[in-house]
Amino acid sequence: MMEFVHVAVAVLGLLSLGHSAPVTSCENLIQPREIHGNQLVGKWTQIAVSLAIPGFNMLTKTVEKVVETAWMNITAANEANTFDILYVQKTRDMCFTLKANMTLVNNSMVHNYQYPTVLLNTGCPDCLVMYSNNTIGRTTFKALHLLSRRVKVSAAELEEFTKQTECLNLESPAILDSEKGFCPDPALAPGTKTTDLSLSNIMPDDLNLSEKLFTE
Repeated sequence: MMEFVHVAVAVLGLLSLGHSAPVTSCENLIQPREIHGNQLVGKWTQIAVSLAIPGFNMLTKTVEKVVETAWMNITAANEANTFDILYVQKTRDMCFTLKANMTLVNNSMVHNYQYPTVLLNTGCPDCLVMYSNNTIGRTTFKALHLLSRRVKVSAAELEEFTKQTECLNLESPAILDSEKGFCPDPALAPGTKTTDLSLSNIMPDDLNLSEKLFTE
């Protein structure tokens, strides 16, 4: 059963990609910002995440216990406004990978998992704060992610992100611990044992079970 939790957490981890003047009020903190494709390209460390799924109020804390560290690399694809994403997650000293495609449409990011995602304002100069409404099976839920070019951000930057979760009526965020180390890029370390969680390798019944995990 934990395998399906890993699948769901990794998929959620993809939904995380801000640079603007400092923001303090809820009105500013939840304001979507314009997305430029070139600002997305590169390697990002997942710093924090907050999730809200009906019937699963402790999911954010579950992520904090299950996911040790995570990072993603975003590269431009052949078609305009399309990108390839590699998400790499470390869980209990095991490495999991997830690949996806993303397209920019009407100032939102749409993954091949059909999750529309927008960027929110942030005062962090090298961060992305991503907000999405996601669906697993018939269950819809909200997710807010903080990514950075750095492996750590300042206390003030974390405080701002926590304020954003409050403004959106989400739980206090789970903060990932960079001291636990990161899984390497599988292309650069082919000897590393990794499990591929891409949906192309997951059967429909697996997703049905994942939905039950979030609704029971």
